[in-house]
Amino acid sequence: MAKTGTPFVALADWGTSNFRLWLVDGDGVVLGERQSADGMSACAKDNRFAAVLEEHLEALSAPLDLPVVIAGMAGARAGWLEAPYVETPTALSGLHLRTVSPKATRPIHILPGVCQINTGPFDVMRGEETQLAGVVAGGIASGVICMPGTHCKWVDLEGGVVQRFRTVMTGELFDLIAKQSILRLSMPQDGLTQTDEAVFIEAVTEALGSNFSLTTSLFSIRAAGLLSTPGPQDAASRLSGLLIGAEIAGMRDWVNAGKTVHIVGSKSLSALYAKAITLAGGSASSLDGSALVRTGLFAAAQALFQTAE
Repeated sequence: MAKTGTPFVALADWGTSNFRLWLVDGDGVVLGERQSADGMSACAKDNRFAAVLEEHLEALSAPLDLPVVIAGMAGARAGWLEAPYVETPTALSGLHLRTVSPKATRPIHILPGVCQINTGPFDVMRGEETQLAGVVAGGIASGVICMPGTHCKWVDLEGGVVQRFRTVMTGELFDLIAKQSILRLSMPQDGLTQTDEAVFIEAVTEALGSNFSLTTSLFSIRAAGLLSTPGPQDAASRLSGLLIGAEIAGMRDWVNAGKTVHIVGSKSLSALYAKAITLAGGSASSLDGSALVRTGLFAAAQALFQTAE
């Protein structure tokens, strides 16, 4: 049920699979919230973006002229209306200057993604930049930001400016290897429900070694199941440790650059990354990522409407 108050703006995080909407007042206090599986994949085929948005706004009794600020895949090429990437280095405080507005019955602003062309290998992000804006709005303007997930983002942040970033496909590789390779025969049927810390640390330490080869080490997980009696979570914990350890080894220059690595992710995944970063000699802290997209969206909304005035 929505709390009493005067709506200032609606904020939407439109992912590939999921959709989340918040109605907030002028102080950013949430007055109402909606969440569904109406992600880009569900809306793009029949171009249902406007209809889905209005359905959720109506459910929250939002005023007909209430503006909406959107982050994520609604701005992708296959989304509602493409919001072109902003190239690094880019100030997160300026994202609102590059929004696009589809034809609609109310003011709608879709935030752009961020791309990398000249500051490192080709790379893109869409949605994470708004989380990063939330990090900056929360008081952290400089440091290394690590955002674990299907595709982990590493971001070099300096004075609120994204200087460069890298994407590492660790989460996707874990899923593919655990479900489709020969190692699937060694994985627990219910997935990695609880990491064996000792096994994980041993695997991370191995991956951080000077002579480590990921492809050489992976099959040992299968062999251990045939030649010994591993614990129920050993195989998945070792796979996780090898992959995360290999990721940290590949980002060692960032980890050991003298900056704190701020981890934005789920509690369990953040704890694994923090442990691996510490083992690599870095310093890590975990941030509560649950509200960062909303915080970044609200900062953009404030900037948009102050600019409009």
